[in-house]
Amino acid sequence: MFLRGGYTCSGVFRPGNKRGLPHLTHLVSQKKARESVIMMEAKKGSVALCWLRNDLRYHDNEVLLKAHQQADTVLPVYCFDPRHYQGTYHHCFPKTGQHRGRFILESVQNLRHTLQAKGSELVMRWGQPEQVIPELLSSLHSSQPSTHLSVFYQTEVTKEEKDVETGVREGCKAFKATVHPVWGATLYHRDDLPFTINRLPDTYTGFRKEVEGRGRIRPPLTMPDKLKPLPLDCLPGDLPSIAQLGFSDMSVDKRTAFPFSGGESEGMKRVEQYFWGTDSVAKYKETRNGLLGEKYSTKFSSWLSLGCLSPRYVYSELKKYERERTANQSTYWVIFEMIWRDYFRFVCLKYGDRVFYPSGIKGKKIQWSYNSKLFMAWKEGTTGVPFVDANMRELRETGWMSNRGRQNVASFLIKDLKQDWRLGAEWFESQLLDHDVCSNYGNWNYAAGIGNDPREDRKFNMVKQGMDYDSQGDFVRTWVPELKGISGGAIHTPWCLSSGTLDQAGVSLGDDYPNPIVVAPEWSRHTHKAGPANNSRGNGGKWNSGQRQRQKGMDFYFKSQKK
Repeated sequence: MFLRGGYTCSGVFRPGNKRGLPHLTHLVSQKKARESVIMMEAKKGSVALCWLRNDLRYHDNEVLLKAHQQADTVLPVYCFDPRHYQGTYHHCFPKTGQHRGRFILESVQNLRHTLQAKGSELVMRWGQPEQVIPELLSSLHSSQPSTHLSVFYQTEVTKEEKDVETGVREGCKAFKATVHPVWGATLYHRDDLPFTINRLPDTYTGFRKEVEGRGRIRPPLTMPDKLKPLPLDCLPGDLPSIAQLGFSDMSVDKRTAFPFSGGESEGMKRVEQYFWGTDSVAKYKETRNGLLGEKYSTKFSSWLSLGCLSPRYVYSELKKYERERTANQSTYWVIFEMIWRDYFRFVCLKYGDRVFYPSGIKGKKIQWSYNSKLFMAWKEGTTGVPFVDANMRELRETGWMSNRGRQNVASFLIKDLKQDWRLGAEWFESQLLDHDVCSNYGNWNYAAGIGNDPREDRKFNMVKQGMDYDSQGDFVRTWVPELKGISGGAIHTPWCLSSGTLDQAGVSLGDDYPNPIVVAPEWSRHTHKAGPANNSRGNGGKWNSGQRQRQKGMDFYFKSQKK
């Protein structure tokens, strides 16, 4: 049975399988000493340990707030789990790629600074939470046996994360620590849904109508100006460097659509800029399918995925913007997309492991294929189909891909190359800055026709999509410089150009750039139209209502969080 991830290629965690992790031996060697620190001067009373994972923020953080309200001292903890830096299940891709690794480090460091400003600290440890947390509890218990211990954390919904939670709960029993899981990460709270999870609608439209009609969105929580102090004498631990996580240091590719930096402060700065600084949100619906530039989408997804931004905070700022500036289809569409993100989390809650099965949540039996040559060409951006290659290279070099790109490369892998959708899901898990397990695997189910798409045969036409959203070829030219000599929309179909035109452009197919590994028959209906006259929908310009109607297709990720 295929389950997403596993903790090594075989699906079983082997402590010796540490891809690139010998650099952390100095951290591991200090672990015993640090975690056996006796909290000699801890306050008598109660201590709340806050286990932080995908909620790396101070604002609207129920874990921190409840701990602050219910305990005398509060111990925020983040664990660098070695399993997150090993191989994925099927192909041993780095489970956390270097772009996301950097983003995580920046986010953890930013939260530490924030907590320090609030009179607290973020304690960092290297190790599995189900081992680290009981060891910390043991130190607390040894220093003050009569102290009441409790553990607060944000609960997740998928297998690996739930297994770790089970391990943590088991480890708490020896110290009679009470465990307090809280629901977070969604715009609509689970308890406020107008139906039980087993009656979750099986289409997004059904879900959206129900929650918009009968659900409610809670306001962000009001956090204290200062957090309760830590137990004294607790060593905070060191933040690993990017090299210590097994990655090489790197500069941000200048071609990136946005210079992403991790952390709550950067996420809130992006909200401020996108809403109030530039009014870009008022044009979101018209520009969201862009491919180049910082303004074409909200790009909130990376901060949402790690909980650096609360969706309720984004919603509250958006409603404030609507009251004070303007409310239109674009401002609503941001909410529409955030509801998509909620939906996939609730789908995973309802269907559990089925989202990782070859047959998906529909249980549709399909004989999936794997051809290493085809998959590698897709992964590396060398398929010979420029629109696909440009998007895949952008992902590899930056950790980012637009919503429009994600829809297309997923369709191409599954429908044109006939490859196993799980390979694509796993590669996205490895590479995306904004990877969110529910959104990612839910969307790949959707693209493969085994999820929540009522149109199981949905397939994207790579040539038409390229012409519609990159009519002048600027995006392809940015990421596939081998073709930069080809002018206009003809860049999307170099195999259709005469030898004279290719010679003039300085392109030799098969040498400078590969011939296409597949040519779908439906592409021929659009190849003769490739040229400079097409009006792009993707680069921030306006497009007519007919185009809007044709564009109404699924938003691939910040329905998960494409922002």
